[in-house]
Amino acid sequence: MRFRAGALDDVVVFESEAHADDRGYFVRTLDADVLRDAGLDHRTFAEESQSRSRGGVVRGLHGRKHLSEGKLVRCARGAIFEILVDLRPWSSTFLQHDTIVLDDVDHRQVWVPPGFVHGFAVLSDFADVCYHMDAPHVPGLDLAIAWDDPDLALPWPVTDPVLSERDRSAPLLAAVRAELPRWFGGQPPSSTPTG
Repeated sequence: MRFRAGALDDVVVFESEAHADDRGYFVRTLDADVLRDAGLDHRTFAEESQSRSRGGVVRGLHGRKHLSEGKLVRCARGAIFEILVDLRPWSSTFLQHDTIVLDDVDHRQVWVPPGFVHGFAVLSDFADVCYHMDAPHVPGLDLAIAWDDPDLALPWPVTDPVLSERDRSAPLLAAVRAELPRWFGGQPPSSTPTG
């Protein structure tokens, strides 16, 4: 397992090599030393969750207010088109986005730092997505932004996705933009990991 800095501030991409033979494959998906070298500590993970989605589904854009949650995301089955958006007003990549394909072939994972929203579109028939979160879920801190926000102009690979009611009714960024400094502060916290 190895890591590299992502295109946005504090995003880290982890890459693992699968050892395959006629039985299948084995791949390491968590390595404490590699996480530590990347500026993360695996002992801070408080929860792990998994979702299953069918082809054409878009989940997102989701995050948490008050820099309250970072997450390590991987696709254990299938393939997804992952999008991350930096909502931290003090960041040099504020309101910029990046994309990465996560799948069960290359076994990449991406660290979504606190202060980001992220989402994904399912590229395969089904996709199982695993999340290691560094804080317990607090429903009152949930944040959603419209997946198709015209101001963000994200390059989704789908035009008519299957959406949850929450994602269909998520507000545009313009409706919440004035709240971003209150939710994420005017300067970086000293504990934000750097990749």
